Amino acid sequence: MASNSFISPAFLFSIILTLVISINGGEISIYLADTCASIVPPETTTFLCVFGNGQAPVINLNDHCDPSGGGCTGLSSEIKSCQARGVKVMLSIGGGAGSYYLASAKDAREVATYLWNNFLGGHSSSRPLGDAVLNGIDFVIEGGTSQHWDDLARYKSAYSRRGKKVYLTAAPQCPCPDAWVGGALQTGLCDYVWVQFYNNLPCEYSSGDVANNGFIPASDLTFKVLPAIKRSAKHGGVMLWSKYYDDQTGYSSSIKHSV
Repeated sequence: MASNSFISPAFLFSIILTLVISINGGEISIYLADTCASIVPPETTTFLCVFGNGQAPVINLNDHCDPSGGGCTGLSSEIKSCQARGVKVMLSIGGGAGSYYLASAKDAREVATYLWNNFLGGHSSSRPLGDAVLNGIDFVIEGGTSQHWDDLARYKSAYSRRGKKVYLTAAPQCPCPDAWVGGALQTGLCDYVWVQFYNNLPCEYSSGDVANNGFIPASDLTFKVLPAIKRSAKHGGVMLWSKYYDDQTGYSSSIKHSV
């Protein structure tokens, strides 16, 4: 794993964009872009859940808006507002459902070009999220094949040479090496790594929640887990699964001073 990567213990997971917010030296990452004023930085706005091998790319915004016909370009102002607060906003690619894989290094290059032109610093007449320039790409690879994610990481990283830093992040499963995205991690190019400690044995915590298995009570996280993992120079924070459930429970507000 990259020496410059931050490893965030991820006890909950999501379906949408990744926000990275800094607090007290640590960070809370959460998948949904409606909360920049209330939590601490990166955030993911959406999943690109269909791409590669010549497929027309499809993004999933979980009913927040319909990307067809430009229905999600209004999110541009929200993304810019988050970024103005110092929150990095990334596009997650992959996820637990969808159709995606890279057939070759050439295919990886074509996907990288699409991502650059449609979500990052490039230009396209059909940018799904409008003219906002996202901060980077979050690899949430949970299917397809394990091939050519390292190529995609290298192609995306190369765009940083064009002036603005393109962040690369990843959310691998806890068992190591990760079955899908391990190649991208081995490049050493990921700036943040939020490991999924839920829904995968033997790493998950004992409690169940909306993520099925792996939820850890805030008190256990604060008093049992964080004191141990904060000793690591690799510790960067905590990733949450859902802003909706965070609002219901007040989870991030109860842990943020301990992160």
